[in-house]
Amino acid sequence: MQVTGAPADGRMPALYLSHGAPPLADDPLWPGQLAAWAADLPRPSAILMVSAHWEEVPLALGATEAVPLVYDFWGFPERYYQVRYPAPGAPGLAERVRKTLRGAGTPVQDMPGRGLDHGAYVPLAEMYPGADIPVLQMSLPTLDPRRLLEIGRKLAPLRDEGVLIVGSGFFTHNLAALRHTGPQPPAWSAEFDAWGREALEGQDVDALLDFGNKAPAAHLAHPRTEHFAPLFVTLGAAEGELGSRRSVIDGFWGGLAKRSVQFG
Repeated sequence: MQVTGAPADGRMPALYLSHGAPPLADDPLWPGQLAAWAADLPRPSAILMVSAHWEEVPLALGATEAVPLVYDFWGFPERYYQVRYPAPGAPGLAERVRKTLRGAGTPVQDMPGRGLDHGAYVPLAEMYPGADIPVLQMSLPTLDPRRLLEIGRKLAPLRDEGVLIVGSGFFTHNLAALRHTGPQPPAWSAEFDAWGREALEGQDVDALLDFGNKAPAAHLAHPRTEHFAPLFVTLGAAEGELGSRRSVIDGFWGGLAKRSVQFG
């Protein structure tokens, strides 16, 4: 079953992006970087988002029609709670994901009232501000990198149908860093980012899978690993094309590494 509207030039890339908090929209640089990235991509028929902000067991699929967003953050100015992103749902993509994963032995549940959270709509509002591409959000059913890699492998054929698979996290994520006010990022954030860049450039998936033991300052960079976990879905979906990797966005925001990577 082909998802309608696939680009004529073949396989879509697979992305891992650092999504930022709601104030990303006010950053002088980052929104333009995301917009330029999207402009350089083939137009997707649909987007499958895997966000650090939705963990659900068994694996869950969100709404397949437009429902209210999930404002899963606290203490921000009211205007951030007024943001809307009424992207169409993607029922055809949801059916493909169900069949693909259930056929491979991965249970799937539907949560039709679950809207896009900020790990999904914050970057999409900058990349595709017209909100005119169908979006389906999928939960993280585990934080085990190897299991997520396997799920990504199962989803990889969707890329041939025009689907943009996006793992949305943050390359380093320790909210204590947001209190950092120095001109340079914290050492632990810079060290982990440099290690991750080298591992990606070297296509060292084994090291990335064991980042908790191999990476410097891993437990400071990720006190909890949900923001690194979506990378493994992307790596699975990109298997065989890791040599095509390029870091599209790098640098730091509030001390956190915003490295974002494209495969294919």
